[in-house]
Amino acid sequence: MLYLLRDPQDSLAQHLREDPVRPHIPLAVRLGVNRDIFLSRDQDQVRAITCVSYAPSVPDSEVDLFSDAAPTVAVFYTIWSYAPGAGRALIMEAVGHIQKNRHDINRFVTLSPKTEMARNFHIRNGAIIFRENTQTVNYEYIMGD
Repeated sequence: MLYLLRDPQDSLAQHLREDPVRPHIPLAVRLGVNRDIFLSRDQDQVRAITCVSYAPSVPDSEVDLFSDAAPTVAVFYTIWSYAPGAGRALIMEAVGHIQKNRHDINRFVTLSPKTEMARNFHIRNGAIIFRENTQTVNYEYIMGD
């Protein structure tokens, strides 16, 4: 079940401390204008978490990740799961939710670390390499309407 975390006091927010990709980004930054946190859960059990920033262009570093400017790009900047296959399912559910509710968004990319694990995950799940940056890689998910 897709869950959108909006309240920093939500008990599920405690899981954000377990972020293996970008643990240094505080909750106050993850929530707000042009930002969402999606969770996949089964009853009270969290299965996967992803954080999304809505940006005016594809960022090549964390410096350009958060913007209040008019967005056109959904940037998945972290994802982790507690159950096999839950990460992929969550990305697909989050994309569906964004397509339905954010008509200003027309691209779906990542700001991923340069690791073999990230590469394998995104390529296996249908993304292409859009751009390699100094410290990150942007994978793009081409989504149909």
